[in-house]
Amino acid sequence: MTDKPVQTREPLAEPAAFQRALIDWFLDDGRDYPWRRTTDPYAILVSEIMLQQTQIATVLERDYFGRWLARFPDVAALAVAPEADLLKHWEGLGYYNRARNLQKAARVVVETHGGRFPESWEEIHALPGVGRYTAGAVLSFAYDMSAPIVDGNVARVFARLFDHREAIDSPAAQKSLWSWAEALLPESQVREYNSALMELGQRFCGKGAPDCLACPVASFCATRDPEMLPRKKAARETVSVIEHALFIVHEGKLLLEQESGSRRKGLWRLPLIPESAARKMPVLLKSKYAITHHRVDLIVQQGQVADLTLLGVESPLRQWFDLATELPEVAMPSPFRRAIERILQMDSDAASFSLES
Repeated sequence: MTDKPVQTREPLAEPAAFQRALIDWFLDDGRDYPWRRTTDPYAILVSEIMLQQTQIATVLERDYFGRWLARFPDVAALAVAPEADLLKHWEGLGYYNRARNLQKAARVVVETHGGRFPESWEEIHALPGVGRYTAGAVLSFAYDMSAPIVDGNVARVFARLFDHREAIDSPAAQKSLWSWAEALLPESQVREYNSALMELGQRFCGKGAPDCLACPVASFCATRDPEMLPRKKAARETVSVIEHALFIVHEGKLLLEQESGSRRKGLWRLPLIPESAARKMPVLLKSKYAITHHRVDLIVQQGQVADLTLLGVESPLRQWFDLATELPEVAMPSPFRRAIERILQMDSDAASFSLES
């Protein structure tokens, strides 16, 4: 990268100058996210859990954060909420155990801390689903207390800032990243500093080619080829999967089956059928989706009530849901929700086939 500014200052040698440059930039140009308008530790925990493995744009686009807090405004409300309600309000964010862990954390706060959110790193870190990064984020953003943070954005910034050439997901690299985070942490304005560090990774020091000319701490950055960093271990091999799903509507109701696996437990989807049975049925829709390292081809087949023998014995995990009144309220994985909505829309627009058996 030929136009990258040359390093003229060393962050560990001038930590106060590095901190000041970041904080001043953030106070002048930091973005206004909903979770930055509160110091409520519960609300901040919700935002941090939502933003794990989910892009900010996704959370903002459908106002997941605002809708969640409107339904579960505090730990007391979340602690007693039915799981179906919990999953419905998380629908579309994926990784549904995050929602369950949020509820478990709320119950610990209610039962162990009398409903008062803990204020020490150790007690916050002990909450279900709260790791080292999340504990530091809650402590610094809610209480403005000194706590280092290293998420994906911060790790990328530090890898470039210190020209770190080892895989950042190795134990040795993680130790270095957290050491740098602690060494550069200011004693005051921690909320602004940590927010700035994360936003720097989002806006200027993103994946691929960063915008070094606009970076507020470019003079502190050691690397000459930032687009090559950070380095990671070899990615897990992608696995291709084909799912055949059965679409049956009877008397205005759609048949769904409840997930039993750990990843999407409690959510409802179209029943899956073996490929041998699917060959005999018309295809309504083909779509693709990804989940972790799996790439899934979802093929939805039109079935009839008589085809239910393909599913074997009756199961309490299968239920009929009224298309108009019940289906919209059911918590469902996004790929299946999109598929069902497209099929129903196709039928409404073209009446090219009959959904009724």
